[in-house]
Amino acid sequence: MVVPAHAGTTTHRATVRSVTPAAPPTLAVIGDFAWDVLIRTNTELLRGGDTFGEVMLLPGGSAANVAVWATRCGTDTAFVGKVGRDRMGLLARQDLDREGVRHHLVESDAHLTGSVAVFVDHTGQRSMVSGHGADFYLLPSELPLDLITAADHLHMTAWSFFADPPRTAVRAAARAAAAAGLTISLDPGSFQMIDEMGVDTFVAHTCDLGVGLFLPNKEEATTLSGCADAEHAAAALDALYPEALIVVKLDADGALVWRDGVGHHVPPSSNKLVDATGAGDSFAGAFLSRWIHGTDPVVAAEYAVAVAEWVIEHPGARPSGDAALSAVLARR
Repeated sequence: MVVPAHAGTTTHRATVRSVTPAAPPTLAVIGDFAWDVLIRTNTELLRGGDTFGEVMLLPGGSAANVAVWATRCGTDTAFVGKVGRDRMGLLARQDLDREGVRHHLVESDAHLTGSVAVFVDHTGQRSMVSGHGADFYLLPSELPLDLITAADHLHMTAWSFFADPPRTAVRAAARAAAAAGLTISLDPGSFQMIDEMGVDTFVAHTCDLGVGLFLPNKEEATTLSGCADAEHAAAALDALYPEALIVVKLDADGALVWRDGVGHHVPPSSNKLVDATGAGDSFAGAFLSRWIHGTDPVVAAEYAVAVAEWVIEHPGARPSGDAALSAVLARR
């Protein structure tokens, strides 16, 4: 699937290739960069058989997706992550350069750049198989704390919390950000992984970091709270993360902004699902691009819903833009 440039190497060393900001970024995002092998069919998969479809190699990784979408939405963003010293790591840097995302990428000889198999069925729903790539091995000693703490806001995704490393490194980044006065956000990432890890364990690893914005989807909110209703789930999450604004991504139903004990539903204007990959990441990047600049959270959610609507009408987490996207991004 991915052929490394240095297959078979046993040298365990890491270097950093970065684009150093000329001025501090507004947003720092830390976490995973991975390549998505997107497999999409227009019919049901034939178990034990063959079918035609689309097979594409596309840039992804939840944290990297958020950084790209925040940048596309006009926010000066820096991404911190780890890739392999391989061809796919080189392509990762080129991808972030092309998107205008500043980056600090640690390169590893010991692990390949991350890759994810993404199966999209005929209904547009996706299933993913994630490999343990270099992004899972970020160490505290590799953190660019000066870059992170120079930003106004730090965003994390829960894929950095499901294993250690990189959990210790990302917790250290969050503590440094909080000490420097940054606001902090967290996307809990995967209800299946939270369930496997254990809700109490996940909360213990994340509730002490001063999270000021919590961005679950409905399944993650239900898993963490035990409540199937979005408003009841948001209220329960408000108790678990008392310093945080709770924004629940509701997929085809838009979003729910929970503040001051009241839920504000933001409905979508359309639902033309082609591929759900990256919808939540695009919502998070778009929401952050407005919220960290002081936009009312309900207004920021309306903007983010519009961006995510466009994304699900196209294959992949970061489809190439068109005139329709330009019109959406220009909204204020």
